[in-house]
Amino acid sequence: MDRKFVHLHLHTEYSLLDGFARIDKIFDRANEMGMEAVAITDHGSMFGVVDFYKKAVEKGIKPIIGCEVYVAPRGLKYKDPGLDKKLGHLVLLVKNRIGYDNLIKMVSISYVEGFYYKPRIDYDLLEKYSEGLICTSACIGGDIQTLIMEDQYGHALKLAKKMSKIMGEGNFYLELQDHGIDLQKKINTGLLKISKETGIPLIATNDVHYVNKSDASAHDILLCIQTGKILSDSDRMKFPTDEFYMKSHEEMETLFGYAPEAIENTWKIADKCNFDFCFDELHLPKYKSEDERDSRTILRDLCEKGLNERYGNVEKFHRERLKFELDTIENMGYEDYFLIVWDFIKFAKDSGIMVGPGRGSCGGSIVAYVLKITDVDPLKYDLIFERFLNPDRITMPDIDIDFEDERRQEVIDYVIRKYGKDKVAQIITFGTMAARASIRDVGRVMDISYGEVDKIAKAVPFQIGMTIEKAKKINPKFYELYTSSEKYRKLIDFSAMLEGVPRHASTHAAGVVISKKSIDSYVPLYVQDGNVSPQFNMTLLEELGLLKMDFLGLRTLSIIKGTIERVKKTRGIDIDINSIPLDDKNVYKLIGSGNTLGIFQLESSGMIRFMKELKPSELEDIIAGISLYRPGPMDSIPKYIYNKNNPDKIKYLHPSLKNILNVSYGCLVYQEQVMQIVRELGGYSYGRSDLVRRAMSKKKMKVMEQEREYFINGKKYDDGTVEIEGCLRKGISSEIANEVFDDMIDFAKYAFNKSHAAGYAIIAYQTAYLKTNYKLEFMAALMTSVMGNHSKIGKYIYNAKEMGIKVLPPSINQSERHFTVSGDSIRYGLLAVKNVGMGIINAIIDAREKRKIQGFFDFCEVIDSKELNKKAVESLIKAGAFDEFSEKRSALLAVFEKTIERVHNDRRKNVEGQVSLFSGTFKLPNEMGLAKLPEVEEFPTNYLLSFEKEMLGVYISGHPLNEVKDTICKVSTTNIMEIKDSSEGE
Repeated sequence: MDRKFVHLHLHTEYSLLDGFARIDKIFDRANEMGMEAVAITDHGSMFGVVDFYKKAVEKGIKPIIGCEVYVAPRGLKYKDPGLDKKLGHLVLLVKNRIGYDNLIKMVSISYVEGFYYKPRIDYDLLEKYSEGLICTSACIGGDIQTLIMEDQYGHALKLAKKMSKIMGEGNFYLELQDHGIDLQKKINTGLLKISKETGIPLIATNDVHYVNKSDASAHDILLCIQTGKILSDSDRMKFPTDEFYMKSHEEMETLFGYAPEAIENTWKIADKCNFDFCFDELHLPKYKSEDERDSRTILRDLCEKGLNERYGNVEKFHRERLKFELDTIENMGYEDYFLIVWDFIKFAKDSGIMVGPGRGSCGGSIVAYVLKITDVDPLKYDLIFERFLNPDRITMPDIDIDFEDERRQEVIDYVIRKYGKDKVAQIITFGTMAARASIRDVGRVMDISYGEVDKIAKAVPFQIGMTIEKAKKINPKFYELYTSSEKYRKLIDFSAMLEGVPRHASTHAAGVVISKKSIDSYVPLYVQDGNVSPQFNMTLLEELGLLKMDFLGLRTLSIIKGTIERVKKTRGIDIDINSIPLDDKNVYKLIGSGNTLGIFQLESSGMIRFMKELKPSELEDIIAGISLYRPGPMDSIPKYIYNKNNPDKIKYLHPSLKNILNVSYGCLVYQEQVMQIVRELGGYSYGRSDLVRRAMSKKKMKVMEQEREYFINGKKYDDGTVEIEGCLRKGISSEIANEVFDDMIDFAKYAFNKSHAAGYAIIAYQTAYLKTNYKLEFMAALMTSVMGNHSKIGKYIYNAKEMGIKVLPPSINQSERHFTVSGDSIRYGLLAVKNVGMGIINAIIDAREKRKIQGFFDFCEVIDSKELNKKAVESLIKAGAFDEFSEKRSALLAVFEKTIERVHNDRRKNVEGQVSLFSGTFKLPNEMGLAKLPEVEEFPTNYLLSFEKEMLGVYISGHPLNEVKDTICKVSTTNIMEIKDSSEGE
């Protein structure tokens, strides 16, 4: 078979807002054209290379990994805005592992050290890391091409020779391109001449930015989105032709018939490039310890100590479970992983940073429990270790940790200090163009009015996973708009084409990678706003054997900590939140009453209704509630509530199910229950049972039907020994076995991870416990946690009033930065007042520590003038913070601006010492004495309340409807009775 042309210059969607060759479409097109290989050469970055590689392998096409790099004209140490706006281009292609390592090193340096306008390398760097790479002279933006355009053929020839020497014989190519641009004809003539003079080989490429020629218009819109232009702008960035697509072998032969060797060399290069990513190696870091013992010994010693601390009277089953888990961890090589997690959690707790009780499947590990990584006893709640680490399916462990949101970064910083800045980084994430956002972007570029675009965007249902194509099918209004005009059809069609395209890269808030060697030994680095990240997302990092963890910030932990601190201050009680009783009846009564605002996971209106119906009486009910209140499992809620209230009516398909399902009143709720059923009824190992659970959750019907056979009839090894016993051997009929298996299939796709639910149920209980027993302190901490969100503050203040707690307005002398307990009330925090920042608050608190503030003018004298600003003072007046001085807000608002101006002027004149406002040298603008405010009428009550609403987001001292509430209630009652009477008469 004749060898076909190979595309070696191609920009995927990961050439952000410039490339539009979608990875999903590239290989289908390549197969249509009979091409055996394709390269990826995104601008300056390697974001998409792993996805590109995986899709190529899936489609049976050879992937070639590369990058089109930018070259600094005078070297990395020079930063010249004039020159660096015209960076030269080079295409680098990976031949082997050495080449990949060198390419990621250069791309990393281009960001970490070379970034200026764009990521840059230089020729010295290329010479140092050239081994294992093929280089081409790139597009019209290449340095050699630019010199030819500028009629500097001699310099172009000299640079070509230099590049050939840098890369080594046979590793540098001159790149011919023809997109119908006149300048390219001149360039190609020069390149042919250089090749003839030097023997440097040629290749032909098409600078691919989109897959099909018909995609050119969508690509043009993408460029407008990138540059902030509209299509009608005459001076915008625009590709000169529509020839930047994946051309066929025949099209390329037609264009470059005068240089057949340039076509032939493309597949010769493809033959030279043989690099494969490795997805079965681990690059886990070693735990750094000053202890001379090995990690295995340290881990076992820590677990032995923790086992005695956690359980006291250690029994045989405790030791057996611990031994099994430790043996599995050691066989999988994860000892260091557990020690690293144990270490930074210990640091957090020793530093007074709140840590969550555990989330995700790690709650099923007794090792995690005795190391105090989690606070969920897996034995007490029947949590399964194999749901976390399965010896039958080698996967990376995944322990995600919740920290109080305000101090999470301290833990990350500790890990960076311990393991090295080059080995620890926060992970990259990509923002993509979602359905509504895509419509808005495209509408702006097409210069369609905001109102029209907004109407169309809002017609896309607001649901997770919603796409434009789905919206056409499920929303008649959206489809009607789509078909109503050619303009709208084009807008929606282009939006659908661009939907899902990566728009920008940013730093993941929680994801952290820790590697054995420097991260750029494995993956390329990216820099944004001074933060260094790997260029691959967390899923790909895990697949490549790097350790990924989530350091999650959880606001609820800050609430718990804030409550504990307030209880210590107001009552002198030290609360160990992990030692509180889990059987406090009043706590379950509070949850069942629906008073769950501020209670973790239980404060949505739907969950409040569920808890009021459920009337939970133990933690298992909360665990189940968190698991069931989701689409799918929600259908089982009525059955769960009925069975809880009628335990004698619960029926099991087989007696063996009772011990598994009794904890959830006969309902199948958890993934762990699926695993227990196939183990207890079918005789599976827990490792194999997890594989069945995964197949069911992913709806792999072929696998499930095979497992149904094993579940019922069992499975034997070739030597005749039994691998899976099967239901029939256990005396369970095939009819019942089939019915049980059908139930599992129906529910497994929705079943929840009980380990995760248990961890979150404990936090829910902890917050409910604090709200029940320390309501003042809890509500003050809760309001503090949402400062800046006036609607939530208002909701919580109303809830406090329902609980009989009075919330006092802000006070110059009494308020602290945050909400505080004041007797049997809560005092409003100054930081929650609109326009009032930490600077003036600190100045107020500093002044109060010397003496009590006597009034408004005294306030103006004692506050540091640098912090005395009109906006903040006006907000404090309107919020009622000066009401304690019996000074009318109307009078204060009449004089505050000129008073502050006079203070600033007098202090500027007296740099050696402040002039006292009480010295007699100062007069108000109205020339009245400083001791008196102008005699003006106070604003009406409704005005004062509107000021409070404006500054605090809520009414504090009253409510505008208070005066008429009796009338409203009477009218409302009458109307309801009239409606009731009229309905009964029908």
